[in-house]
Amino acid sequence: MPRWLPRAMVLALALFACFQLGSWAFHQLTGLLINILIAFFLALAVEPAVSRMAHHGMRRGLATALVFLGVIFAGAGFVAMLGSMLAGQIVDMVEDFPQYLDSVISWINTTFHTELSRVELQDSLVHSDWLQKYVQNSATGVLDVSAQVLGGLFQLLTILLFSFYFAADGPRLRRALCSVLPPAKQAEVLRAWEIAVDKTGGYLYSRGLMALISGIAHYILLAALDVSYAPALAVWVGLVSQFLPTIGTYLAGALPMLIAFTVDPWYALWVLIFVVVYQQFENYMLQPKLTAKTVDIHPAVAFGSVIVGTALLGAVGALIAIPAVATLQAFLGAYVKRYDVTDDPRVHGHRKRDVGPPLVRLRQALSTRSDAPPPPHQRTAEPPDRDT
Repeated sequence: MPRWLPRAMVLALALFACFQLGSWAFHQLTGLLINILIAFFLALAVEPAVSRMAHHGMRRGLATALVFLGVIFAGAGFVAMLGSMLAGQIVDMVEDFPQYLDSVISWINTTFHTELSRVELQDSLVHSDWLQKYVQNSATGVLDVSAQVLGGLFQLLTILLFSFYFAADGPRLRRALCSVLPPAKQAEVLRAWEIAVDKTGGYLYSRGLMALISGIAHYILLAALDVSYAPALAVWVGLVSQFLPTIGTYLAGALPMLIAFTVDPWYALWVLIFVVVYQQFENYMLQPKLTAKTVDIHPAVAFGSVIVGTALLGAVGALIAIPAVATLQAFLGAYVKRYDVTDDPRVHGHRKRDVGPPLVRLRQALSTRSDAPPPPHQRTAEPPDRDT
């Protein structure tokens, strides 16, 4: 046996074991890595506000704490408004359920000539095996829901903690990262960091402004139609329509349509028409002006990036896809050499009609035949000369 063979076998087994261990650790830490990624983008989003407050003499940690407190209070207020709206709707549905049930039973009796009664239906429903099994499954599922809620709160706390440290210790983090790189690479890293801060912060602030405008517009409509919980519905439409690109407007408009349908079916139609018209106004007039200097990417690229982000990271990928693609586009733009575009009409979408070789030959043949003298049997006799 050669001397190098045992060493090669041991080295191969060690490399395979390290690969398996690294793969196992990566799969176990996928959730934590995703939380760190979310925290990093959240820190980039609040970096302009924190830096501006620190520039005016405030300590960076205090500035970061104030910004995060504002974000937390805004999120808590939004959840409280939606919770009150949903609780009120559930209470109204429970109170009006007997009336709905009586109307449905009367329609069934009139249509199908039956003799159903609400008391018999309630007794059969209460003593049914299906309801007992459903209650038992719901009781066992309460523990699962509680565990999911606690897990979500712990995940939110982890994201907030990492994002706070990323934002508060941003300069120290950049110095630590640049200390292990040569000077040329340090300039590239700092430029990429600055572009990411500008694009992510610009995306967040422009979306927030468009959410405010959308919420005000929808609030005016819902208040004019006298729809219940108009402020909460307006906030819902504004946030969901802006932070879920392309399809968020229609998903956000479904809830006001349902609430308006309970008031009057025609109100739901008016809400649908307004949502569609406002979406066109936002796409062609409002959004280009607000995002021209912050996140200037093509709508098709934005839609494709959202689909790719959703496929990779779910809802998290849908939120960070657009600022990530805008940052990458702006960073790579400095390395792409561009040239002056020719004045060819095909650049502007006008097709150049070129005559092909077969048509050229056909035209040449026809022109040559028309210039040739006629055959002898078709020639006309020349008139005689008068002088002769």
